[in-house]
Amino acid sequence: MSLDWRSFPSLTSLRAFEAAARLQSFSLAARELNVTHAAIAQQVRGLEEHLGRELIFRAGRGMALTAEGVKLAQALSDGFRGIAQALHDVKGAGPGAPLRVTLTPAFAAQWLMPRLGAFWKNHPEVEISLNPEKRIIDLRREGIDLGLRFGNGKWPGLDAEFLTAAHYVIVAAPALLDGKRNLSTAELSAMPWVIEQDWPEALTWLKGFGLKPDAMNIAYIPTEELALSAARQGYGLHVEAEALVEQDVETGALVIVGRVEDDSLAYYMVTRPGPKRPELKTFMKWLKAAL
Repeated sequence: MSLDWRSFPSLTSLRAFEAAARLQSFSLAARELNVTHAAIAQQVRGLEEHLGRELIFRAGRGMALTAEGVKLAQALSDGFRGIAQALHDVKGAGPGAPLRVTLTPAFAAQWLMPRLGAFWKNHPEVEISLNPEKRIIDLRREGIDLGLRFGNGKWPGLDAEFLTAAHYVIVAAPALLDGKRNLSTAELSAMPWVIEQDWPEALTWLKGFGLKPDAMNIAYIPTEELALSAARQGYGLHVEAEALVEQDVETGALVIVGRVEDDSLAYYMVTRPGPKRPELKTFMKWLKAAL
């Protein structure tokens, strides 16, 4: 049923009646709403006139509700509680509430988590709730403050700020390479590969590197994290964003054997339009400085 606000009684009268009905007293309702006893009585009587129904009547020294009064009081109580909960939830997203961040599991594990300790050391007051998720989440519907997304920076209805280029590299465990570092195209084609399933971009990049994926020995792994783990174990060559294998390369767990240059795609900080919370501004500034 659509709302006809022209037929609605005043919110003041509804509040007065709900309080009086719940507390079974005009005086207690007046005290709760910080008005006079007479004001509550006047609002309730005005509401009854508007509806053409008696809602409250005197019963001895107290008061009681008519059948219509009971029905309206319950509806108003439920409605006001729902509004109060919604207001609490909205206020909960204000200053001091955890920042909700969505990003891919691999980006969370390989890039953000190793750096997050440094952020909290300087900003212990900023609480962050990470939502690792492979799919693209609707920031508005899910109440997300920040998305760290991979793409071309064009997401309708959202603000996107460049974070870092997505330079991709071909990596392998040292054991798989057997001492080699510079592999020819033929050698790369002959070796086993581990690539994330349902990731056609990787195959496109390999073709750009001069390889023919259809003729190669490729094991398709369900997730990016598992594919990267398989590469560390020496099960095959792997294509990954350079930013996500920095630590593996530094520790020697993986070796870069090739680079796939594609400047059309990058990582972006994606937010909803409008004012940004101070905590969000602080975190975004830190992200850019952490590169």
